[in-house]
Amino acid sequence: MKIHLSSVFVDDQDKALRFYTDVLGFVKKTEIPLGAHRWLTVVSPEDPDGTELVLEPDEHPAVKPYTEALVADGIPATAFAVDDVRAEFDRLRGLGVRFTQEPLEMGPVVTAVLDDTCGNLIQIVQHD
Repeated sequence: MKIHLSSVFVDDQDKALRFYTDVLGFVKKTEIPLGAHRWLTVVSPEDPDGTELVLEPDEHPAVKPYTEALVADGIPATAFAVDDVRAEFDRLRGLGVRFTQEPLEMGPVVTAVLDDTCGNLIQIVQHD
């Protein structure tokens, strides 16, 4: 068994697609119209057949209180692996990305947390 899909709830699919592709560097994998929204996924260009991240509309009534509580407590919705957190931090900050946690060493990992502009905090992680 392996993970096929994971989701982040977003407040605007178009804005999320731009952020996750143009800023974070993912590539669009699937876009299927579904009424007012789309089945919209992105993948890592390093693993185009790997796990897909669904940019899920935050329309369900439970989603906004959930995501707002996570953000208020500084809890990331998900984490993405990077080779070098400090280099990625510098690259993303140069693109105007706001971080809520600068690179922090925690034993064998280095993490940083960014605001995805779509209602989520996202952690980037480097394993030594």
